[in-house]
Amino acid sequence: MPEIYLKSIQSIFTNKARAMLTFFSIAIGVCAVILTVNIASLGNTALTNEIEGLGMSGLSVSAGNTNAPLTVQELESIKSYPEVSSAMPLVFETTEVYLKNDRKSVYLWGIDNYADKAISLKLLSGRFFNMGDISGSSKVCIVDEKFAKENYASLGKELTIKNGDTTGKYTIIGIIKTGSGLLQNVMGNIIPDFIYIPYSTMQGNMASNNFSQIIIKIPDKADPDKAEETILKKIERQTNFKNSYTVNNLTRQKETLDNIILIFSLVLSSIGAVSLIVAGINTMNIMLVTVKERTREIGIKKALGASMGSIVAEFLVMSAVISFIGCLSGIAVGFVLSWIISINFGLTLDLNVDIILITIFVTVFTGTAFGLYPALKAAKMDPVEALRYI
Repeated sequence: MPEIYLKSIQSIFTNKARAMLTFFSIAIGVCAVILTVNIASLGNTALTNEIEGLGMSGLSVSAGNTNAPLTVQELESIKSYPEVSSAMPLVFETTEVYLKNDRKSVYLWGIDNYADKAISLKLLSGRFFNMGDISGSSKVCIVDEKFAKENYASLGKELTIKNGDTTGKYTIIGIIKTGSGLLQNVMGNIIPDFIYIPYSTMQGNMASNNFSQIIIKIPDKADPDKAEETILKKIERQTNFKNSYTVNNLTRQKETLDNIILIFSLVLSSIGAVSLIVAGINTMNIMLVTVKERTREIGIKKALGASMGSIVAEFLVMSAVISFIGCLSGIAVGFVLSWIISINFGLTLDLNVDIILITIFVTVFTGTAFGLYPALKAAKMDPVEALRYI
């Protein structure tokens, strides 16, 4: 039996060019599957980091009625709820910052001195806002890393920012990194840069005491749906404004985006599966050519008493080895490309052993299945006719 396996492996490389083309066709399909799975995994990780970094991993409270208050008083009440681990005010506006000979669209965020407890703000240099900045409505700002690099915005430099009907100069006191920064790196021309100022300053500029939203972090083990319902009832009872507030479960938005990524990965996986089937058909064609080339050899084996089972086994082993080698090549290339992608976007690529084993099993099974017909054709040859073949 080992001789059969050795002969099968040797016969694969009789025609090296044909063998390499067969390996290549299988590797393409496998590489597509591995890339799809890894990109989906990286996308999910990046999405989670970005959503958490933007403070979208909990709940948000907003007032749908312009008369409904959403002020410091409501913020302090919400912070006291047992369903809340932390809360921060948020006032935001899409506006412009004026540079030397240019102006640039930015997202202007009004936050407090505890914002880094609710959203992911990593301080790279300088400082965060303090109580003095909030109480004094200071004209200071914090910029994100991308904006600082592109516009040479160093600490102490002044930026001219439009907010509401007011345009003023703000001193940069800090440079931060928001979340993983992936969205801004990938979609920098679409998503504006972020600039943060004290919410009190922004409220003064806009002549309003209301917040745009209050971002809430809930305990890790808390039920978001239950917390959403409880918080809504409490704030309505406290303010006596019914049907005037909206509590959004921001985790649902992540789930929606997760589903989009899943659908995207399934579509790409289907394309990869079709590639594997095409590779299987190619393997079958190569095997049929091999059977034809080895007709006299098969006739000699049958004349010497080789059984149908041994001939079938020889060609099935050949199909399995071709599929296995092509599969390993595809897995290797797929992970190298995935690793390059992960490095470029600053993400960590996890080695999913289950996916590797499943891919190997499916590929070898598919290749062997497509090799069954040529193997049976070889085994059923008439030895007399085979020996006459020239």
